[in-house]
Amino acid sequence: MKIELTDSLQNMGKNRTSLEEKTLVRDSSEVKEPPLYKVLLHNDDYTTMDFVVMILEKVFKKDTGEATRIMLNVHHQGLGIAGVYTREIGETKVAIVHDLARKNQFPLKCSLEKVET
Repeated sequence: MKIELTDSLQNMGKNRTSLEEKTLVRDSSEVKEPPLYKVLLHNDDYTTMDFVVMILEKVFKKDTGEATRIMLNVHHQGLGIAGVYTREIGETKVAIVHDLARKNQFPLKCSLEKVET
């Protein structure tokens, strides 16, 4: 089997061009921040307050005081904001909450709501 190199492959290392010559620089004003979403926990009559606090501490990395405050908002107002994230991270957190709730036989509902700007 005979392999023939094309002219461009033979000269590959000879014509060195720096990557900087071909790099396009975008103005920082062109870069947009991704939209943010609130992760909401909804009240129900079956999920225990301790479980909601545990979810807030483990999934949303809240300290016990902040987790308790959010849990009380959920309990008294019907819902509470667990955190604000980009869509992908928020969707992942919602899925984790639903999975943990299901495994612990709680009907805890968690949802995403776009932050109005």
